[in-house]
Amino acid sequence: MKTASTLALGALSTAILLSVSTPASAQSRSGFALNRFEPAERGSQFFVNDTLDLRGDLRPALGATLDYGYKPLVAYDANGNERSAIVRHQLFTHVGGALVIGDRFRFGLNLPIAVYQDGESTIVNGERFKAADKAALGDVRLAADVRILGEHGDAFTLAGGLRAWLPTGQRSQFTGDGSTRLAPQVMAAGDLGPLTYAARLALVYRSRDDAYAGSSLGSEMLGSAGAGLKTLNGKLVIGPEVFATSVFTDSRSFLKTRGTPAEWLFGLHYDLGDIRVGGGVGGGITRGYGAPQLRALLSLEYMPAYERSDRDKDGIPDDEDACPDAAGPRDPDPKKNGCPVVAEAPDADGDGIIDSEDACPAERGPRTNDPNTNGCPDRDKDGIADKVDACPKVPGVQDADPKKNGCPPDRDGDGIADAEDACPDVPGVKDAAPKKNGCPPDRDGDGIIDSEDACPDVPGPRDPDPKKNGCPLVVVTEKEIRINQEVKFKFDSAVLLPESDAVLDAVKQVLEAHPEIKKVRVEGHTDNVGKAAYNKSLSQKRAASVMKWLTDKGVAKTRLVSQGFGQEQPIDSNETDRGRANNRRVAFTILERNAAPPP
Repeated sequence: MKTASTLALGALSTAILLSVSTPASAQSRSGFALNRFEPAERGSQFFVNDTLDLRGDLRPALGATLDYGYKPLVAYDANGNERSAIVRHQLFTHVGGALVIGDRFRFGLNLPIAVYQDGESTIVNGERFKAADKAALGDVRLAADVRILGEHGDAFTLAGGLRAWLPTGQRSQFTGDGSTRLAPQVMAAGDLGPLTYAARLALVYRSRDDAYAGSSLGSEMLGSAGAGLKTLNGKLVIGPEVFATSVFTDSRSFLKTRGTPAEWLFGLHYDLGDIRVGGGVGGGITRGYGAPQLRALLSLEYMPAYERSDRDKDGIPDDEDACPDAAGPRDPDPKKNGCPVVAEAPDADGDGIIDSEDACPAERGPRTNDPNTNGCPDRDKDGIADKVDACPKVPGVQDADPKKNGCPPDRDGDGIADAEDACPDVPGVKDAAPKKNGCPPDRDGDGIIDSEDACPDVPGPRDPDPKKNGCPLVVVTEKEIRINQEVKFKFDSAVLLPESDAVLDAVKQVLEAHPEIKKVRVEGHTDNVGKAAYNKSLSQKRAASVMKWLTDKGVAKTRLVSQGFGQEQPIDSNETDRGRANNRRVAFTILERNAAPPP
C-alpha cells in the first residue's frame, strides 16, 4: 500500500514534494551542487557581496571561510512532520585567493571542501535519495573581473566579470553538478558616508537541466545585496546580506519555492592590520533546495593594505609630494610639501626665486626655464616675460622674430591678429566691419577683392572671365542698357535658355529703377553665317522673344519695341569664331528718355 508523503520545505528548511513508496528495490538518485553559499572573492568586507577593492598592482589576497549549514535538504510527510534529513549537517571550508593587477583587473580562485556531512537516506517514488555522509571536494570556482567605473571608496563603483565552476565535486555527496557552470556577472559597490553597500547580478549557465524530485536544476538567475555600517576608521563593517537564485529555464520553477532558494545573513568583518576576521549567521528565507534552516560562517583572510607610492619614503605619497624623489617634511604649501628644508637665500622681490637666479630681482615674476627671463614679470600671463614680449599687454605666442614674440598669432603678417582677422591667411587692411577686417580691399563690397575685380567701384557677380569678374550684369549709359552677359537661345531657335534669366532679370530691374527711360528697342543681331534673309528673320524672332520675357515679368509693353537686324550691324569681324560670337547678340537701345530722372 502506497503512503502519500510530502518532501516539503519548512519555513527554514529545504524539502521535496512527492509521494513516497517502499518497493523491494529502488534506483538510487544522484545529487547535485546543493550548497548555495558562494563566498565573494577574497578581499571583500562582505561574505557574499563584493566591495570591489581592486586597488594595487600584483596585490594578493588569501583566505578561508568555514561554512556550516543545518538541514539544507529535508523530507517531510504530508502532515509537515520531518521524515528524514537527506543532508542534516554540512560543514564546508572555502579556501581561496585573489590577485589584483594594474588597479583594475582581478583573478580569483575558490576551492570548496565538504569536511563533514551526514544525513539519512530515503526512498521516494521508487527512487532512493542517498544521504550525504562523507567528506568531499566541491566544484572549483575560477573568476576574472574588471573595474569599469569608479574607484574603491567612491559613492559608486561598477565592475563586470565571469565565474566558472569546474566539475571537481561529487554528485553522490551533493558537492558537485558533474558539469561545468558559467556565470557572467555585473557588480556594484560604494560608500555613502558611514554606510557601505554592494550588489551582484549574474546569469548562471548550468548545462545540467534534469529534474530533482520534480523541480528543475537548469540555468539560474542570481542576485544578492548587502549593506553595512562602516566604522572604526573603516576597520569594522557590520550589516545584513541577502542572496537568492531562481531557475529561469523552466517556468514551473522560476520564482517558485523549490526552484528559488533565498537566504539572509547578518555578519561582521574586522581588520587587524593585514588580517581580516569575520563571522556571520543566517538561514533560509524560502524553501528552495540548499537553503538551510541555519547557516553559520567564520572567515580569516590576509590582504596587505593598499599603499600609495612614496619613492623617497618620507611618508608623503608621491601624488601629494612636490619633491617625490627628495625626502622632506609636510608643508601646508602644496609647492613645498615633502621638499627638503633649505636655508633661505636673498629674494628681494619676494617672488620665491632667489636673487642669484632671478633675472629681474627687483620685480616679481614667475619661474621659467630660461635664465634670461626667470623671475621676470609677465603682465599678460602668456608665459613670455615682458622684457622679451613685443606685446606685453596682450597674450600671444612665442615667435623667433623679436618684433612678433609674445604677440597674438598673425599668420598672414598683415598686422591684424588672427582672432580679429576675417581673412587670417590673406594679407589685408584694417576695417571697422568685423567681417572685412584684415581682408584685402573690396571698395564696391561685392565680395571680390579689388585686385581681381574688373569693376572695383561697381558691385557685380563673380565671372570666370577676368574682364567681366566683379562687373554688374547691366550698365546704363546715355544711349543703351549694356549687358555684360550673353542672352542665350536654343541652337537655331528663338527659345530662351534658362541661363538667360539672370541677365534679363537684371535688365528688368534697371527698367524699374529708371522710370525716366520711356522707350527701349530690343534688338536681335546675328553673324554672317547663313542666308541674310533667314538671319534677319531669326534675329527678329529672338528680339520678340526677349521682349515677351520682359513684358511677362511686368515691364509695360508701351516701353518696349523689338527689331531684328540680322547680320546688318556687326560689331566685330565675322572672319573669326570670337568675332562671330560677339556679333550674335541682343542689344537694348534707349530710344526715348526724360531729360532727368524724376525726384
